[in-house]
Amino acid sequence: FQYDTLTLFSGLRERAMTAEARQGQKLLIGPWAHLLPYSIPTAGGTGDIDFGPEAMIELHNIQLRWFDYFLKGQDAGVLDEAPIRLFVMGDNRWRDENEWPLARTQYTDVYLHSGGKANSLNGDGTLSLIPPNAEEQQDAYVYDPQDPVPTRGGTTLGMAMGVLDQNKVEIREDVLVYTGGLLNADMEVTGPISLTLYAASSASDTDFTAKLVDVHPDGYAQNIAEGVIRARFRESLSNPTAITPGEVYGYTIDLWATSHVFKASHRLRLEVSSSNFPRYERNPNTGHDFGVDNELRTAQQTIFHENGYPSHITLPVIPS
Repeated sequence: FQYDTLTLFSGLRERAMTAEARQGQKLLIGPWAHLLPYSIPTAGGTGDIDFGPEAMIELHNIQLRWFDYFLKGQDAGVLDEAPIRLFVMGDNRWRDENEWPLARTQYTDVYLHSGGKANSLNGDGTLSLIPPNAEEQQDAYVYDPQDPVPTRGGTTLGMAMGVLDQNKVEIREDVLVYTGGLLNADMEVTGPISLTLYAASSASDTDFTAKLVDVHPDGYAQNIAEGVIRARFRESLSNPTAITPGEVYGYTIDLWATSHVFKASHRLRLEVSSSNFPRYERNPNTGHDFGVDNELRTAQQTIFHENGYPSHITLPVIPS
């Protein structure tokens, strides 16, 4: 429920009619799964990663201080504190901030590259700060809704959630994998993340998915953020329109937000595919209204990263 939390916090602060009302909006966000903010995240909580003892806080006391002030008038210095307290994963520490997104954010475009065979983690997909040139080949894969890419961790309910090694899905040919070089220094990414993707499909409607991954020195692929877009809703949620098969469209995929430090000697990775099931409903590629038929079609998907179609992920980098 991170998306709603951040949207409501920002909206209430932007639209507050008085300074006092604006000051009364606070944001606390940690590395927990739903209903699990009372203990250290472990394999039994939010997946494989233990974020350390700093992640454990006594949320009950924080809530009581809040209610004591607003319901009982007891001034415990609640409004004197910073409006935002967030947990920075990777460094595994709490930090106070004054606004969201952070005012010092340096939005950085990282571009997709390949020799035309970015399929799976054994392919030739790379990431770079350098924009693509006119001669780069496109990447292609077949999306079969009868064999969708399985969900592995992430923002789920009712199934394994949180951090899980993504190598098991990155071996698939219908997952394009773009990996950057070794980082020479720590890089903090805190804020909203988006992917600008130029793609064509043989279908009149289909999906495109994205996942940002932190690759550890031992090869462990830690999922950080994810998103999806349905082609018919690329321009409007209230006025869906079909796509023309074979035509290239630009898509903006919202990967929500994070606060994570990619450590030195780690690598950035981006996965691109057309399914993440059952986290997201699979698209049957028919273009029909959903739920009215039982037909499933395969779709030939092509991803472009060249001059004129510079597919890239935009990261909110925080200067050290």
